[in-house]
Amino acid sequence: MVTQKTKGIKVSVETEYQPKYSSPRQFHYVFTYKVIIKNESENTVQLKRRHWYIKDASYTDREVEGEGVVGQMPIIEPGQEHIYVSGCNLRSGVGKMFGTYLMERIIDGKMLEVLIPEFTMIVPERNN
Repeated sequence: MVTQKTKGIKVSVETEYQPKYSSPRQFHYVFTYKVIIKNESENTVQLKRRHWYIKDASYTDREVEGEGVVGQMPIIEPGQEHIYVSGCNLRSGVGKMFGTYLMERIIDGKMLEVLIPEFTMIVPERNN
């Protein structure tokens, strides 16, 4: 698990390879990642947007940007956390992701850019 804290918001990410949904012969490797967003600040925040950078070894890099996460724009109170699971497909079986969340501080509407730590996705057989 990797963790990064920005402006009192702690983001932790853990990945898992999904062999059941992968097809190595077709260069299709599926990973899931669990994200834990913990609000260690004194203010309530709402996650508004996400911006991901996806690096796939030997293949084209991608960017994904949009509203919320997995169809939600969670409001996270001080001391609370929001957990979600999402996924990523890679063609090479080796890659990494990182990015930012745009969060709104509810008390005054101030927008905060929160860093998502870089994490790797590696098919277990290649992790020697």
